[in-house]
Amino acid sequence: MAVTTSTPIRSFFIQSPNSHHRRHSHHRHHTPLNLKIVTQTRKTHLSFTLNKLHNRTPPLTIAYSGGNGDDGVGGTGGGGGGGGGGDDDDAGEKNKSEAFLVLAEAGRSLESIPKDIAASIDAGKIPGSIVKRYLELEKSAVFRWLLQFSGFKERLLADDLFLTKVGIECGVGIFTKSAAELEKRRENFTKELDFVCADVIMAIIADFMLVWLPAPTVSLRPPIAVSAGVVAKLFSGCPDNAFQVALAGTSYSFLQRMGAILRNGAKLFCVGTGASLVGTGVTNLLINARKAIDKSYAVEAEDLPILSTSVAYGVYMSVSSNLRYQVLAGIIEQRMLEPLLHQQKLVLSAICFAVRTGNTFLGSLMWVDYARWIGIQRSRE
Repeated sequence: MAVTTSTPIRSFFIQSPNSHHRRHSHHRHHTPLNLKIVTQTRKTHLSFTLNKLHNRTPPLTIAYSGGNGDDGVGGTGGGGGGGGGGDDDDAGEKNKSEAFLVLAEAGRSLESIPKDIAASIDAGKIPGSIVKRYLELEKSAVFRWLLQFSGFKERLLADDLFLTKVGIECGVGIFTKSAAELEKRRENFTKELDFVCADVIMAIIADFMLVWLPAPTVSLRPPIAVSAGVVAKLFSGCPDNAFQVALAGTSYSFLQRMGAILRNGAKLFCVGTGASLVGTGVTNLLINARKAIDKSYAVEAEDLPILSTSVAYGVYMSVSSNLRYQVLAGIIEQRMLEPLLHQQKLVLSAICFAVRTGNTFLGSLMWVDYARWIGIQRSRE
């Protein structure tokens, strides 16, 4: 075994016996081990490469980083005050080492994964658990296709049940909206069928966005340009969910979390207003068509106020829906349910189904009350 050192000790190299040292080896195949340890700026970086002489398999490289000698290698002892970013630096190094270990175990390299994920690994932004989740998702043809799109990629890496939750919202949307309409309108349900149609159409369009926008994400976006404005810089650092768990090495200020609510509120206002314009427009077309066929229906039904209804629905989504879905995705699911049931996906999915169904039904009840309260819908006696 050959060892080279320097003084002070900042690196050394260990190599397994070569052809000159193999006196007692009776094996056909030999695996040399190259071990290099380097200490830089109070950090310890360990990497080693396994090369098989008689195998075409690419060499396996594993890297590990630690700080301040806590790992017992190249330590300088305690002491010394650290800056405010010391903990973040240590977390970034830990993330990077974990990610490389996961890649090494899977026999993958940075070149074999998407560039944005590779850049995040190299920058120490994502831990090994996220890399492992990506490799697991990649095994499915459906998920592999969805991972090509950055929006789906960031959400699936944060929550591997994201697609299930989209299916829950869209699947139960029509049923729960209709049931809530029936519960609130009761004997007036058939008389107010035009209102019901408008509400259900708006819900179908909006359901997907209500899952999409407040969903926790793993940010893979590059840093914003230095020349960007103050507002752009503030919102670029905001999480997609105000209550989502920050990854190791990442932190969100109170202002950034409040910014997430404001940003999603603005987006949901646009989505709600647009969805309502489509929903009420289609409903009015149906009403006018029925008027032309059935003259008696003209007395019972009147055109819905498109503009006022659309703006009202936009305000409702930006406030009520925004807050409800932020709390649901960031607190109830990510912080409460997932830590308890992360190894029981089927049970977790069933509970998420029940919670989201109840939330959708509650939202429908609240919309009817809100619409009547502001006067865009009136009860017909």
